[in-house]
Amino acid sequence: MRVSTIILLILLAISVILDIRIQYRLFTRTQDRKSKMNLYLWISSIFNGFIIAAILIQHRTSSNLLLVMKMWELFAFFSLLIPKIFFVIIDIVAGFFRDKNKIGWGTADKINFGFAIFVFIVLWWSALVTRVSINVVDKQIPIKELPANFEGYKIAQISDLHLGSYGTDTAFVSKMVNEINKLDADLVVFTGDFVNRKASEMKAFIPTLGRIKAHDGVIAIMGNHDYGDYVDWEDETKKHENHWELIGYMDRIGWTLLKDDTKIIHRDTDSIAIIGVENIGDPPFPSYGSLSEAYPTISDSVTKILLSHNPAHWVDDICNNDTANIALTLSGHTHAMQIELFGKSPSAFKYKTWGGLYTDDLGRHLYVNIGIGTVFIPARIGATPEITLLTLTKSAR
Repeated sequence: MRVSTIILLILLAISVILDIRIQYRLFTRTQDRKSKMNLYLWISSIFNGFIIAAILIQHRTSSNLLLVMKMWELFAFFSLLIPKIFFVIIDIVAGFFRDKNKIGWGTADKINFGFAIFVFIVLWWSALVTRVSINVVDKQIPIKELPANFEGYKIAQISDLHLGSYGTDTAFVSKMVNEINKLDADLVVFTGDFVNRKASEMKAFIPTLGRIKAHDGVIAIMGNHDYGDYVDWEDETKKHENHWELIGYMDRIGWTLLKDDTKIIHRDTDSIAIIGVENIGDPPFPSYGSLSEAYPTISDSVTKILLSHNPAHWVDDICNNDTANIALTLSGHTHAMQIELFGKSPSAFKYKTWGGLYTDDLGRHLYVNIGIGTVFIPARIGATPEITLLTLTKSAR
């Protein structure tokens, strides 16, 4: 039995224990007990059934359609589990101050129930509204060595599409493409994770993604999900075929895929280098890339922009490194764990650089885009899908 299955079974057990507590609460503190208890039992049983159905779907061997179903089943389960947790904790605390002889719900009980309903609504709002509400973030990036002809150069960054999470529904991705084209960027870059597991998830989106336009085209790199490492393949040949299938889709879309390689962008007599590395990750994510192979003379004076999926690469190898003369690094990967409230995210416990702009002591920058798509659960609590418009400007520093 896989560890993830054990965790889901534990969560199911917790849910049942909470149900027993809530049923007891309904029995001891409400009138018309039978109808209320039966209604709650039916609702809770349906939502608990979702996690049982999700457990039966094997993540590494099932079709993408089944995995999309699993995402929504897990979300439905959690959308009731989390309010139940809040309700029971608050109810236990309130119990110390409650009149034990009084039947019925007092003001505190009603507030607690209302809060649980509020949490339930927020969770479904995050799935049905926030998840498909695009936020365009406009940032100016000061670069001391920026060539004169690149003053005001505009780069639109997107990341972490996870196309498999949409099945074959292209509506939201089409909306994203329209927003990108409105920006009239000089260059569009994609910083990894086209798919969840397999290249075939991308097929339905080829015509839509092919509509993205920019003067200098679209440059992309691969993320940890793009290597087929989340599938149990029959053999290495199948995994290799999947890899080349994704590269073939890149050709059909018309994007330039950089695999430890560099593309030079020219403006009259000036130029900048766009470096793209394969995924260089922190454990448990495998590393495939090599910065030295992508650009052997990394300390030279050329203005360089690095596309590297995981921001840990910048933290470990580039930040405050005198020999790594890279003006700007663009990353994704974190999703801000699809939760961001009041500028804070639980992703900060894992990543020092989880979202937004960071600058080291040498004046070199990292921008972490919190992504477009979703994994595990189809929701974004805050952490709105992001398109970043980065405008390069010459810095006096």
